[in-house]
Amino acid sequence: MTTHLQDAPPDMHLVPDIFAPAVPKKASRDGFGKALLALGEKDPNVWALTADVSESTRTHWFAEKFPGRFVQVGVAEQNLAGVAAGIAACGKKAFISAFAAFSPGRNFDQIRVSVCYNNSDVKIHASHAGLSVGPDGASHQILEDIAMMRALPNMTVLVPCDMEQAKKATLAAAKLTTPAYIRTSRENSPVFTTPQTPFEIGKANVYRDGKDVAIFACGLQVYEAIKAAEELKKKGIDAAVIDMHSIKPIDTQTIIQYAKKCGVLVSAEDHQINGGLGSAIAEVLCEPQSVASIQHPTTLVRVGMKDRFGESGNCAELYKKYGIDAAGIMKAVEEILKKKPE
Repeated sequence: MTTHLQDAPPDMHLVPDIFAPAVPKKASRDGFGKALLALGEKDPNVWALTADVSESTRTHWFAEKFPGRFVQVGVAEQNLAGVAAGIAACGKKAFISAFAAFSPGRNFDQIRVSVCYNNSDVKIHASHAGLSVGPDGASHQILEDIAMMRALPNMTVLVPCDMEQAKKATLAAAKLTTPAYIRTSRENSPVFTTPQTPFEIGKANVYRDGKDVAIFACGLQVYEAIKAAEELKKKGIDAAVIDMHSIKPIDTQTIIQYAKKCGVLVSAEDHQINGGLGSAIAEVLCEPQSVASIQHPTTLVRVGMKDRFGESGNCAELYKKYGIDAAGIMKAVEEILKKKPE
């Protein structure tokens, strides 16, 4: 079942009815694994590498079918990036996959120098990112990786919102000959986009139009933002929802479009508010050409982790506690709209 909005702008993308009982739940890491396997079947130059977590990162599907193109480096994430850069230097397309807390958490230097400085054809799949890793606790809940990766020259940064979009992000990244970072989650989450939902690096997906406030979200917060918008509608608040799956390059045009239209923006992410999606949007808004184009003050409220570490708990509990679920997004919207000048 799809929702069609008659008054939607031309770039509105159709998504399933998120309240339909048949919406399945799958981890976005599954989408990466399926896409990697499909790539391996089509291209003999595709290689996969992991650091002792092949089943958890879904690279075991590739390993079972293409053992000659699979490298298991063990618990050695620095080697993971270095070996991948060497494989790429031989004309291959290397995909490395590990927990985000350790790649890029422990191998930032190798990613920076061996991969990005050399502009190597290495794709970095970072699974188990954010608070959604849940009971593993603060040491494994990396909340700084988007900031780390988007600061690197030559790096593309993608944060898919569900399993279906993770497949598309992986396939799109494979078309690049430059480094790319794909961030996924361990938690099973609703698969609410479809095979027909467009995906383009550098182009946001507008899932819901609105005039009062625009909610920009990435990862699992996209679904939470859509739920929040549905509830806000009952209160007479017309909220747009934009899926910012491409953090770098970012869709400057859509950000400016909704800044001009709404004047109030909210970002939502499972990441520190410093350096993540919200910061990337703020950077766009403060550019001289953006200020000149918008021509009126724009307010941005960032929903995410506010300069603190997480803790152990299930995903839903943590999202609620730290205010990055639908209720937290709603609260941020309502509070800022109360302060909006008439």
